[in-house]
Amino acid sequence: MTTTLRPVEPLQQTPGGGRARTYDVCVNSRRVGSVRLATVPGFGPGAGEITALAIDEPDRRRGRGTVAALAGEEILRGWGCGRIHVSVPAGADAALRMTTALGYTERSRNMVKELPAEPPELPPGVETRPMTEAEYPEWEARARQGFAQSWIDRGVPADQARAKAEASHRAHLPQGLATPGTTIEVVLRDGAPTGSLWTGRIEFEPGTTGAYVYDVEIDEARRGQGYGRALMLLAERVALDAGESLLGLHVFAGNIPALRLYASLGYRTTHVNSFKTLV
Repeated sequence: MTTTLRPVEPLQQTPGGGRARTYDVCVNSRRVGSVRLATVPGFGPGAGEITALAIDEPDRRRGRGTVAALAGEEILRGWGCGRIHVSVPAGADAALRMTTALGYTERSRNMVKELPAEPPELPPGVETRPMTEAEYPEWEARARQGFAQSWIDRGVPADQARAKAEASHRAHLPQGLATPGTTIEVVLRDGAPTGSLWTGRIEFEPGTTGAYVYDVEIDEARRGQGYGRALMLLAERVALDAGESLLGLHVFAGNIPALRLYASLGYRTTHVNSFKTLV
């Protein structure tokens, strides 16, 4: 039997070179599921992703999803993509096994925490204040560069990493400190700045919104002294003050100290994000 992908809509294209299209997964011309392919917003047209893949229940566990994913990779190669991304729900064990079998490497995780009713206390001696307009330009440039470097360190081409950082800051800080729903706090120790926290608001899925930690920065000389935990507790306080009950974040797979910290604070993984180089 032959598994193929059949387009169900015209190819969607954006002025910046982005593409997207939905396909039926067919076995001998019989529809058994669907897959949606797209270039990755922010990374540019050189990176593709499988945004959705579903096989109908009667045809599952027969390798249809694996063949559909491989066919999707071929289409993305034809679009000029050199890298493919997938984001799999943490509880989708079969899909996670499939991505591993197909050679995908975990790059990061999305995590979320259901917040307590009462805001946590900050450690003794830790104070906070809002970032000032005078501090913002230097912080924004540093945060944008740091975000891009995090992706470069994990093998993303520099131009794609910088494009993602630029797109992220345009989308989430369009008005700087005045961006609605945005809070950027400076944490102090004995009156001196030792780090910063950027939080905002995000839609986790249609109809479900919450607070989100976009950036945590701690001065190098103060790392390993509990300030990461203090900033995450501050994030909970900011979220609760804004009336939110959920707090989410993104963490790279190799950042073991951060993963341990978030687990100890009660965060759970919602999605595992993986990638594969297309050769």
